[in-house]
Amino acid sequence: MFGRVFSGVFGRMFGSSEKLNDLVAQLRPDLSRESLGVGPAFPGVVPNPLLSSDARKRNAELRTGTLALGVLVGWREVGGDGSPRVVLMFDVETADGVSFRGVADEDLTITELTRLAPGRTLPVRYRPAVMDHYVALARDADPAHVQRLSDEIASRKRT
Repeated sequence: MFGRVFSGVFGRMFGSSEKLNDLVAQLRPDLSRESLGVGPAFPGVVPNPLLSSDARKRNAELRTGTLALGVLVGWREVGGDGSPRVVLMFDVETADGVSFRGVADEDLTITELTRLAPGRTLPVRYRPAVMDHYVALARDADPAHVQRLSDEIASRKRT
């Protein structure tokens, strides 16, 4: 409830998403662009992605995004209604050989939360046309497709 009120009230007060992102970075320095290891193209972590039309659009696009592999670097718990909301940081490798720091804003189950471990490789989806550092866990990814991608990335590193 607080997140919804916070997002709505502050969104109207500050007018622009940039000002809201600056406020979030002040309130939660662990969620700043510098702390997450991303550059200025990263739009920031919103207090409540359910109330942000940009975040809803981004999440819908990420669900159908391109598959890549992400090595979990770390995470920050940011709250949640019912299940933990976590910002996950990944070092991402794509099939095209592109590497970047990816950030996923996810609602996890308690079981998923207990399985988080730095260095764990997970399938993620990203938007190659946007490259704003946002990724999403690819929970629906076909294990055979993930294995082919993993083999392709590993063979490229060997050569």
